Amino acid sequence: MTVTKNSVIGDVLDENIETAQFFFEIGMHCLGCPASRGETIEAACAVHGTDADELVKRINAFLSSGK
Repeated sequence: MTVTKNSVIGDVLDENIETAQFFFEIGMHCLGCPASRGETIEAACAVHGTDADELVKRINAFLSSGK
């Protein structure tokens, strides 16, 4: 899976639940909420005042590392 700013958070979590750590780091602690799982990374980052491009880069690096 290649993550983009338009990727839905729930899809990313379903691909690898360990990516939750990156959402927690930006202050997104509501991952169990159905609304947050349906948000795009870009929308979540806008709400939390975080750089979506940087978050996507970190998640993709993690996923490509095979962890």
